[in-house]
Amino acid sequence: MTQISAYALSTHPLPPISRVLLRLTLVAVTWEMRRRTRLTLRHLDDHMLTDIGLDTLAASTEAAKPFWQA
Repeated sequence: MTQISAYALSTHPLPPISRVLLRLTLVAVTWEMRRRTRLTLRHLDDHMLTDIGLDTLAASTEAAKPFWQA
């Protein structure tokens, strides 16, 4: 990519449909990351939870949340 095309991409807004698709993609990626993180959190032992600064109750509360909830 040349410097001119990079500049053009950064100064022109995306078309509306592209913005919607980009936003939907970002939501899907965020949800998948939450799902994987919470699944992994369920399988950590007490020693590892202590290493990341969580107790068992906090970890189980976070792991029980649905993927769409922050």
